[in-house]
Amino acid sequence: MIRKIMRCLKEYKKDTILTLIFIMGEVILEVIIPFITADMVNGIKAGAELGNILKTGGLMVAAAMFSLLFGTLAGKYAASASAGLAGNVRSEMFRRIQRFSFGNIDKFSTSSLVTRMTTDINNVQNAYMMVIRTAIRSPFMFLFAVIMAFVMGGPLAMTFVVVIPVLAFGLIMIGKLALPAFRAVFKKYDKLNESVEEDVRGMRVVKGFAREDHEIDKFNKASKDIMFDFTKAERIVGLNGPLMELCIYFNTAFVLFIGAKLAIGSQGEMIDVGQISAMLTYGIQILMSLMMISMIYVMLTMSVESIKRIAEVLDEEPSITNPENPVMEVKDGSIEFKDVAFRYSAKAERDALFDIDLKISSGMTVGVLGGTGSSKTTLIQLIPRLYDVNSGSLTVGGVNVKDYDLKVLRDAVSVVLQKNELFSGTIRENLKWGNKDASDEEIINACKIAQAYEFVSSFPDGLDTHIEQGGTNVSGGQKQRLCIARALLKKPKILILDDSTSAVDTRTDALIRKGFKEYLPDTTKIIIAQRVASVEDCDMIVIMDGGKIIDTGTHEELLAGSEIYREIYEEQTKGGKENE
Repeated sequence: MIRKIMRCLKEYKKDTILTLIFIMGEVILEVIIPFITADMVNGIKAGAELGNILKTGGLMVAAAMFSLLFGTLAGKYAASASAGLAGNVRSEMFRRIQRFSFGNIDKFSTSSLVTRMTTDINNVQNAYMMVIRTAIRSPFMFLFAVIMAFVMGGPLAMTFVVVIPVLAFGLIMIGKLALPAFRAVFKKYDKLNESVEEDVRGMRVVKGFAREDHEIDKFNKASKDIMFDFTKAERIVGLNGPLMELCIYFNTAFVLFIGAKLAIGSQGEMIDVGQISAMLTYGIQILMSLMMISMIYVMLTMSVESIKRIAEVLDEEPSITNPENPVMEVKDGSIEFKDVAFRYSAKAERDALFDIDLKISSGMTVGVLGGTGSSKTTLIQLIPRLYDVNSGSLTVGGVNVKDYDLKVLRDAVSVVLQKNELFSGTIRENLKWGNKDASDEEIINACKIAQAYEFVSSFPDGLDTHIEQGGTNVSGGQKQRLCIARALLKKPKILILDDSTSAVDTRTDALIRKGFKEYLPDTTKIIIAQRVASVEDCDMIVIMDGGKIIDTGTHEELLAGSEIYREIYEEQTKGGKENE
């Protein structure tokens, strides 16, 4: 799991190695400085000449300056390596998500993926920074300081035989108690982000039902839940400070008391003032190193949870992939379903689609009607392989969709989904999603077919009008028509409109369909609609119910032979006459 993350280090391996080299240099110099200080103190006590004292002092200053330089360089390269690793992991995750099928995406909620690409990757970045700096520095500092303490301190070093085990045991216990609370936070972050995302997306509904107070209470509850876990964990980790101070005070008192006694009793032969000074410094270095190691332990354990969540995304294999020798051309827009069945997951209790047999010739206009939950959208999502059939076969242009190159197949199929999505940028930039090389003339023509040109040309900036994220600054009907124009620019062999004219009036809907007939005679058009008026002039109308095709035929045939279609038609036309 960690190896998978470390593969993303790539070009930042050099920065990592340089960090380790400079850290080693910084530690060695920091450990040598107390030794030089002790030598200078002893020299002053012995009445050394000023020149020798200055020489020793200059050596100490030089060591301190180089230690500072090495520490600065280590920090610079550590920041570069950790930020670079995080950037590469984030890019790798995003590329992986872009390859996911709808089935893969269904396994992860949007809020969970956002948390993994933000909070979890930030945890990994901080952990890596800590590993290549503190996790290397602290153990080496601890080891070298202990060695120098026993070399310099003699019997005074026995204080560490008591202090080190006490501090180590205390820090380990603090880490173990804090970790469960830290682990609990991650799933709660997912729920918090999900609440925020849902609230922002449904802001109009929230305000329409005056449910702001309810949403605020829901958010506060999720936020306080996270705060409670963090507070609990931080309170436990906060015990590091008092424990550390206790050990430092004990070490200082022991060194000063025993050291002074030994120095006075032996007249400086067993231990002298310089050694006592060095022992105090080494004591602080040793204890601080232990405390940092405990913090590293907590941080790394937290990051392991984040690494697991990131690895779940990186390990997720796309359920829909290219075949070994894919077909690179879609001949025409003919479609045939043969005994197709589909369910969203292996855990699903029943098939979403079953016994689907349907043949559509290239260039036909096909309407699909059915109640909510009849799996109309599911049916059309199989055509561009957003999902794969579980049994039976589906062919486009006479070739099984599983044999096509995915990009080739999806370039040949334009889908205007039920939930229209526009992105921040100009109208021109949004429409060029359909064809990045489209000329303004082609864009304008697509807008005219989609009945979008009139309102686009009325904007002061025309095609350069800025669209806010999600298309919040245009109406629902305008958004739908822009999405249709975008789909037309692909010049597809199959055009699918999934209830994509629901927000436009019947006149505009009729003009759009008329444009399809005139300008796209060879393109297969599939129109999912709620209004009979939107599909009554189609070459074939498909009636669905409960995941199954109930009836097919023309408007006249279905009026005569389909009870469901006749009920829908009469209900809608009767309502229209009453409204008149």
